[in-house]
Amino acid sequence: MLKRLVDILLSALGLALLALPLMAIALWVKLDSRGPVLFRQQRVGRFGRPFMIHKFRTMAVDAPARGPQITVGADPRITRAGQVLRRTKLDELPQLWDVLRGAMSLVGPRPEVPKYVALYPDEMRELLLSVRPGITDLASLQYRDESAVLAAAADPERAYVEQVLPAKLALSSRYVREATLLGDLRLILATLSALRR
Repeated sequence: MLKRLVDILLSALGLALLALPLMAIALWVKLDSRGPVLFRQQRVGRFGRPFMIHKFRTMAVDAPARGPQITVGADPRITRAGQVLRRTKLDELPQLWDVLRGAMSLVGPRPEVPKYVALYPDEMRELLLSVRPGITDLASLQYRDESAVLAAAADPERAYVEQVLPAKLALSSRYVREATLLGDLRLILATLSALRR
């Protein structure tokens, strides 16, 4: 209950303080390329319930028809604005709304698309889906440059499924088992520090 209260207070504060930058980014996305400002995609949330995640759109509007769900290196589908937004993680800011509405938490396992959730081992799926997914967690910090890592693989999709995903699941499981409010605040500060760098 306290975690949810902190989520509400901090996400509402974040949205209020960032209102002007959010509007400026939205205008930049709109002027940079054809298509909507926001990217919406189905992810798997708490208790396995699907929800729509929100991000600033960083790819061409026809990107899903032109390639895989994972993004690798200098993907040609990424827009000019999208390159900056992805590098700085500013594309994730609309997820503060997902936190405020209760679909996500500030800290928790990153939500995956159904295709990859279907690959979770049963016990791990039950554990990870017992909590709200988050904007950041241990795995988010460790795999900030996931796209560059996958770009070095001969088969990026296979590398994600066989190497990256299991490692991320292990870190996310550790978070769920050891989660505390103080630990969440430390992860938020670590994330903000990483973004400044």
